[in-house]
Amino acid sequence: MPFESSHRPLARNGLILAGLSALLVLAGCSNDDQPAQQGGGGMPPAAVVVETAELTDASVRQDYAGRARGAREVEVRARISGILEQRLYDEGQMVSEGDALFRIDRKPAEAALQRARAQRQVAEANLRQAEREWNRISSLYERNAVSERDRDSAQSALELAQANMAVANAGMTQAELDVGYTEVTAPISGVTSLEDFPEGSLIDTGTLLTTIVQLDPIHVRFALPENDATIRRVAREGMASAGEEQNVNARLVLSDGSEYPLDGRIDFTASTLDPRTGSVSARAVFPNPEQMVVPGQFVRVRVELQSFDDIITVPEKAVAQGPQGPVVYVVDDEGKARAKAVELGPVSQGRQILLEGLEAGDRFVVSGLTNLRDGAQVNVTNAEDGEGTD
Repeated sequence: MPFESSHRPLARNGLILAGLSALLVLAGCSNDDQPAQQGGGGMPPAAVVVETAELTDASVRQDYAGRARGAREVEVRARISGILEQRLYDEGQMVSEGDALFRIDRKPAEAALQRARAQRQVAEANLRQAEREWNRISSLYERNAVSERDRDSAQSALELAQANMAVANAGMTQAELDVGYTEVTAPISGVTSLEDFPEGSLIDTGTLLTTIVQLDPIHVRFALPENDATIRRVAREGMASAGEEQNVNARLVLSDGSEYPLDGRIDFTASTLDPRTGSVSARAVFPNPEQMVVPGQFVRVRVELQSFDDIITVPEKAVAQGPQGPVVYVVDDEGKARAKAVELGPVSQGRQILLEGLEAGDRFVVSGLTNLRDGAQVNVTNAEDGEGTD
């Protein structure tokens, strides 16, 4: 019995030592795993691409489909009746203002002019006779040699002769105009259309002979959607209050996709909205000295709706939606992503205009936004140049 009692304490001590060893091993393992757990459960920092925010100028442009029209389309009509003797131009030819286009038979007009001259000569003779009679009667009346009735008759004859003279002068003027109207001239410079009547036709006063379309400048008519029309109206009201000309610059895109080299302007917008289309009619004017744009051609009008100075733009994909609205993630000096609330403006050429939220020099994330959280550690893959691609 003494032998057994002497070995029990030794066995108990062995068990205690074994338990302590196991605890030490577990503690060592726990200390070895702690850095991995502190590193985010073994997940590496998110790889992101960043850009550096810079102040720039931007404009918001929009294209609208339109159709070109001549600045003026003038109908050339006969001012007198007669036989159309000759066409003095080639159909489709460019003519200048004042060029002769048609010639109408002059003989009837010249005969009418001779008759008007003769009538004026008769009126002149009657007027001279009436003046002599008036001078004689008025002198006798002052000496009480004739009655008041005779004086009044002489005065009436003089007034009638003066009126007849005025009528003769008017007839003479009209006859001279009719002779001039026998040569039909171009009222504006432009391109002529086909003739409506051939030579030898009997035409009446007001007969349409041809049409001239003015090509320089050229007009383009298009429609502004309701929202853009509101912007246009606000701009026009602002310019009107400032006493400036109500014009908005515009560019022209031709049917082949090329841009017309000369700038134009929007000189008209309708004051009412078309309820059928929900748009507002507008007109742009472009110089067209080389006649590159022809009436009837389909084109696109490129309009600058808004312009911004010293603002920051980011790629559209750099804007994320946060709990309180749109945010952009920036990378701070500690390499962590921070969500910044931003105020969005319009989009210009694929980049989102930011009205507020970022400052020049901020590095914002443009790629790697998936599952990115505020305060997360990130790895900037383009840290050398600090710029990312759109």
